[in-house]
Amino acid sequence: MSNISQLLEKNKHHSEILHSAGKLASDTGIAAFVVGGYVRDALLGRDNKDIDIMVDGNGIQFAEKLSKILGINIVVPYDKFGTALIPHPEVEIEIATARTETYQPNSRKPKVEFSTVEEDMSRRDFTVNAIAASILPSNFGELVDPFRGILDLHNGKLITPLDPDETFRDDPLRMLRAARFSAQLNFTIDEKTLDSITRQKSRLEIISKERITEEISKTLKSVKPSIGFLVMKRTGLLQYAFPELDILSGVEVIDNKGHKDIFLHTLKVVDNTAKLSSNVNLRFAALVHDIAKPRTKRFVKGKGWTFHGHDEIGSRMLKKISRRMKLSNELRDYLMLLTKLHLRPITLAMDGITDSAVRRVMFEAGELVDDLMILCRADITTKNPNKVTKYMGNFERVEKFMQDVKLRDELRAFQSPVRGDVIMKDLGLEPGPSIGKIKKAIENAILDNKIPNEYDSAYKYMLTIKDEILTTNFPKSKNKGIK
Repeated sequence: MSNISQLLEKNKHHSEILHSAGKLASDTGIAAFVVGGYVRDALLGRDNKDIDIMVDGNGIQFAEKLSKILGINIVVPYDKFGTALIPHPEVEIEIATARTETYQPNSRKPKVEFSTVEEDMSRRDFTVNAIAASILPSNFGELVDPFRGILDLHNGKLITPLDPDETFRDDPLRMLRAARFSAQLNFTIDEKTLDSITRQKSRLEIISKERITEEISKTLKSVKPSIGFLVMKRTGLLQYAFPELDILSGVEVIDNKGHKDIFLHTLKVVDNTAKLSSNVNLRFAALVHDIAKPRTKRFVKGKGWTFHGHDEIGSRMLKKISRRMKLSNELRDYLMLLTKLHLRPITLAMDGITDSAVRRVMFEAGELVDDLMILCRADITTKNPNKVTKYMGNFERVEKFMQDVKLRDELRAFQSPVRGDVIMKDLGLEPGPSIGKIKKAIENAILDNKIPNEYDSAYKYMLTIKDEILTTNFPKSKNKGIK
């Protein structure tokens, strides 16, 4: 058998953990291996921040002992799965009992059975992840490769250890993992495996939304995320994983006028964003920025195709999408804001630049203005060199304006000079939406250079617009009395 001990000892901290775990296993009289992605990435020369250790014994008890040896003394056990996490400051360590997991036809919860090391390896998703290396002192680094995973690593192939129908029936999430690994590793999926995914795609319905979202996020972390999403599209997985993205594809032609394939355009924007930023949330924003185009698509005679309002409608759509995908409120708000604003800098660059218009965008984007500008730059996908030259000149002027540090500081602190308590007291109003609307009107007037940014001017402006705002949005009978 071959040995990768030198590769496993490349990272000093990781090596110490593996040797400590191996000595504990030897002293306990059980076999122990580092397995899966850690071994795969070591062989590929890739970094991996997760160490997965499999023991031929009780994984939770082993983790409790190892955590004390490592001086951490904290273990997060998952009794049902026979696994435990050790939150090491350098790397996340997972200790697992050799096991298999299978999903019943209509169940979202896997059935877990403890097994031998050989059986555990056979039930892994792909041969490149079914490679183990012993961490015992007597044979540290000795490889166990029952399914020729090293050969598939060399050939850049994703192949299941068992028949793919059986592999994906046991755990349908593996189909999405195939798409993700194809992007992460830039590997091809063999045709038999692709065919199985296409036939079993509907099995993805039994997988929890959280796990699907996790795979989408991991795909977005790839150097070229489009590879994974194209696999999802080709196999039909996308209609179950992200239906709003699935329906973006296709081109309609009327009067010899067609529009871009929105799906392919979106993937180009995602890849462009990935080149410009490692921020996975920003890449997610690129994935959803045109999500409302199918809903807003219209053909106007003599003009062509329009997608009017897709920015605002897309932003609203993300509320429902975020609930379904179990996204955090913070990520939801981030995606909604960037989707809402993604056309604004582009419009400035095309229609002409005014100080007030740029200030308004900067004010609305707030701390996300840099992310917004990266997204907008990534959204430039035209292949017409004349358009690129003409457009980029204006776009870069907008960018330069937005990089003004003094202006950024001013806008960061900017708010209506007339505070809410003054509005309530002097206009005789109770707390409610009307206060915010009046403050917003004052702020808009300042941003539009209608009034200077000073208290007296803002107060006078408030008196001139209060009646219109209050009578339009809130009946006078609900106010205590307007002065």
